[in-house]
Amino acid sequence: MAKTDSNAVGALVDCISELRAHCPWMGALTHESLVEYLLEEAYEVAETIETAGGDAELKAELGDVLLQVVLHSRLAEERGAF
Repeated sequence: MAKTDSNAVGALVDCISELRAHCPWMGALTHESLVEYLLEEAYEVAETIETAGGDAELKAELGDVLLQVVLHSRLAEERGAF
């Protein structure tokens, strides 16, 4: 991963932390309320791969999965699990 990529991931983590702290909708999210979206995004990645959807589509779908991972990680961090 290039240095700029790691900076972008750090910015995403910071952004999610801020949203969790200041956005009531984002603050109300739980692992349980997010699980359907995590599954949906994972299936979309698989479909993109299986149908040869192209690099741009794969990149977008992987970004959606990354967002889900960061959200779930933040929730775990907030309760002291991570």
